Amino acid sequence: MRGGQALGRQFGWLWGAYAVSAVGTWLAFDSFSLIAVMVLHAGATEVAVLSAAGLAVGAAVATPLGPWMEFRRKRPVMMSMDLVRCGVLLTIPVAFALGALTFVQLLVVSIVVGAADISFTAASGAFVKSLLPPEDLLAANARFEATQWTATILGPPLGGAAMGVFGPVMTVVANAVSFLLSAAGIRAIGGTETRPVGPGPGPAPAGSLLEGWRYILAHPTLRPMFFNTVLYNALIMVSLPLLAVLMVGDLGFSAWQYGLAFSVPSIGGLIGSRLTRRLVPRFGERRVLLVSGTLRACWPIGLAFVGPGTAGLVLVMVVELGVIVSCAVFNPVYSTIRLRQTDTGRVARTLSAWSVTTKATTAGMTALWGLLAGLTGPRAAIAVAGVLVLATPLLLPRRVAGPAEMAQPSIDEAA
Repeated sequence: MRGGQALGRQFGWLWGAYAVSAVGTWLAFDSFSLIAVMVLHAGATEVAVLSAAGLAVGAAVATPLGPWMEFRRKRPVMMSMDLVRCGVLLTIPVAFALGALTFVQLLVVSIVVGAADISFTAASGAFVKSLLPPEDLLAANARFEATQWTATILGPPLGGAAMGVFGPVMTVVANAVSFLLSAAGIRAIGGTETRPVGPGPGPAPAGSLLEGWRYILAHPTLRPMFFNTVLYNALIMVSLPLLAVLMVGDLGFSAWQYGLAFSVPSIGGLIGSRLTRRLVPRFGERRVLLVSGTLRACWPIGLAFVGPGTAGLVLVMVVELGVIVSCAVFNPVYSTIRLRQTDTGRVARTLSAWSVTTKATTAGMTALWGLLAGLTGPRAAIAVAGVLVLATPLLLPRRVAGPAEMAQPSIDEAA
């Protein structure tokens, strides 16, 4: 497995684009929730609705784009999604400056950004698989993971400070600019991208994305990974808006303290992503996936016990450190296995189906947890999510399909 320096100039530009957008995203960490609380004085239920609606409708909007992207060059799609996100995010500071910012506008922007996120992720996954040989995918994914956690360390405290000095929407401006720079970096990759052979111009057939779900559900390795990651991600995400309300609203933490609670433990992401490249050659991908996937489920329940003051802040940091180290080991292995196990001609549809399901599930569960928090309070709702996370390791794959099984025809081909 080669290091990041040996992955080539084109990958270097792709990594640079990823890095700048990751920094922008983490500068604006939970910005919509914080703007809703600090500017529009929204409560727990409204914040949960904001998160849920953006995910659910964004997933619905993105659903037809997966099959469409499968037969298009991926770089233009990625650049287009970056520019869409930049443009729609810039409407927020404009409305804020005019005194016209509303909860509805936050919802609409969240929806558009959510749809563009799904489309960009699917296109970039397919592009990475076409750009690099299979033996370099783990090195690339580990580098992306390390970059993501570096951005997580730097972004939230700087974003919280920017909110305090320049106002609550400044981080949204930074995020918008980061997407513009990302589009420029992707354009600089250069080279010629072969257009995939497909059905030609025009909209994709209505049921095309169903092939992505059928392919996942028929695959002996992708299927359990799919259920595990969708459920785990949803249960982790439902706690974030509630934790923002609990810490900033109920316990009196400031925005910069809230950001600090997530940024400091992110050093674990650098540790975990570096460990991955040592653990996999020694223990194998399957064992590393199982152990790290189990460990990452053991920590979130601790968030239910956060209290005020320094002790509460330290508790959040310890819990997040445990989650992050485990996830930083798990994620590159999971992403690499998923790309290797997916047929080249089905990557965009498969990743789109995966992302749409994750977003829709997270949306539905976020709305449900918002209602639960309205009845029981945010602390009890966070505790319920933490207990359910403990069961997610049962869904991890116990084996990884070999080349013969990977070569099995899909349902459509067999028919």
